[in-house]
Amino acid sequence: MYGFGDMIQKLKANPKTIVFPEGSDPRILEAASRLLAGNFLKPILLGNPDEINKSAEDAGYNIRGAQIIDPENFEKFDEMVDMFCELRKSKGMTPEKAIPILKQTNYFGTMLVKMGLGDCLLGGATYSTADTVRPALQIIKTKPENTIVSSCFILVRPSATGENEVIAMADCGININPNEDELVEICGETVSCAQRFGVDPKVAFLSFSTKGSAKDDTVTKMQNATKKAQERYPEIPIDGELQFDAAVSPRVAKQKAPGSKVAGHANTFIFPDINAGNLGYKIAQRMGNFEAYGPILLGLNAPINDLSRGCNALEVYSMSIITASLA
Repeated sequence: MYGFGDMIQKLKANPKTIVFPEGSDPRILEAASRLLAGNFLKPILLGNPDEINKSAEDAGYNIRGAQIIDPENFEKFDEMVDMFCELRKSKGMTPEKAIPILKQTNYFGTMLVKMGLGDCLLGGATYSTADTVRPALQIIKTKPENTIVSSCFILVRPSATGENEVIAMADCGININPNEDELVEICGETVSCAQRFGVDPKVAFLSFSTKGSAKDDTVTKMQNATKKAQERYPEIPIDGELQFDAAVSPRVAKQKAPGSKVAGHANTFIFPDINAGNLGYKIAQRMGNFEAYGPILLGLNAPINDLSRGCNALEVYSMSIITASLA
């Protein structure tokens, strides 16, 4: 497991608040209890206070110090409704329409972040990915320089030297078939995320072809995306298109991509589409014995992240640290 030591130390120096829309879920409560004990992250639990406190007490979790906010009894709810209507006025939003929407904790929690009452949000323990991402797109929106929200996975396993081997893979969870420019954007966001995990990025744009060994529209897409990424991020070692073996094996790289500064040593991988990306990270996770952290959502104005509905409390804890470290 990744140690998170550097991230925790930075959060201790500058603690953040993290919103949990599913405040009464036992996995959330267990993670919140552990975060509170570490004294580096302040949980905001959404839901009925009596239900949340009873759930915590029944399970034996100490959540004293956590802020509990009930959407049904929130003193700034009128202000929230006004702001939401302003944000969505082009869609014809009215207070009458907004009130039932904002009573849903996924929207309510995202609005807390928008209002500056929370630094970040981690949802998805019971909500679907769409129900976590949709409010983020409508309320938080993408950074001015970004056109899309993307995602990456950070994969970690112990190496023979005793240090962790850390790699990044994208986009494995959001964009189904990104175009050339979107791949460049995904590359830049993934590089920034990987650097937060101590990775010195060497980026491979992946394909079933290496340096023109095959012809196909998808090969051309990766070739063009590589060139654009190299121009946009000249300080980052980037190469492509590369087959995976050429990207990671020095022996194969000498044969297929001689002279490349990335081939044989890549640690940040950009896939041509979600099909390849999702398969790739899951193969690494299940057969390569990597721990997978993500999907980490990238490109938003504030950190909003999504859990798997099958997550456990340890995954909630880990993703909380990752999410807060992006704030």
